[in-house]
Amino acid sequence: MIAERIKRWPTKERPRERLLAEGPERLTDADLLAIILRIGSGTFKKGVLGTNAYEAALSILKDFRGLRGLDRARIRDLLTVPGLGPAKVAQIKAAFELGKRLCAGKLTAPTLESSLAVANHFRPRFTGKREEIVIAVFLNGQNQRLGEKDITVGTPTQATVYVRSVLEEALHESAAAIVLVHNHPSGSSEPSAGDDETTQNLLHACKLVGLVLLDHVIVGESEHYSYSDSGQLKELEKE
Repeated sequence: MIAERIKRWPTKERPRERLLAEGPERLTDADLLAIILRIGSGTFKKGVLGTNAYEAALSILKDFRGLRGLDRARIRDLLTVPGLGPAKVAQIKAAFELGKRLCAGKLTAPTLESSLAVANHFRPRFTGKREEIVIAVFLNGQNQRLGEKDITVGTPTQATVYVRSVLEEALHESAAAIVLVHNHPSGSSEPSAGDDETTQNLLHACKLVGLVLLDHVIVGESEHYSYSDSGQLKELEKE
């Protein structure tokens, strides 16, 4: 039996009209995804994920195991889904990215007061990433943020940090201190031997040029690890 088109639903039951009348927080994940899928061609062909955007949304969420799975899905994998062309895939990815940027925002405080503040600030940017991303944050003598730079993008288990690149960016910003931040796609925030080596190399290099490595923060799914808070930064400095 062919499902009816959303336009034939009672007005108060249509996702878009419900969003405008009740607010987006009242809608389900499928409702919100259906609104995105309706942009453009509006409906799906017979036999392709159902015949309306809501059924398509339910099917997609089921196949990709919810919003988190959909966010993590590669573009090429989404393009294999019947009914999802480049335009709709781009809309889905754009919606996720806008949400992440809104959550990340900008640090409103003039200083980075704690490793927790650093982790909370960068976690949204790392959400859904399959590879390690290393970011260097540059600060002045009062620990006020001057800027930040994505240093490298690696694999799901490691990212090579080129100390020279970090130092060059820091000197370009006229920074006095650095905070290194990176994610673990596995979700664990425990440092690896490679993380220890990177931290130690950067620590020693910073000393040679008169910079201070304030911390190296590893961001996991729900927790974080701070080399400074744990005392490991001082231990590595002794070696």
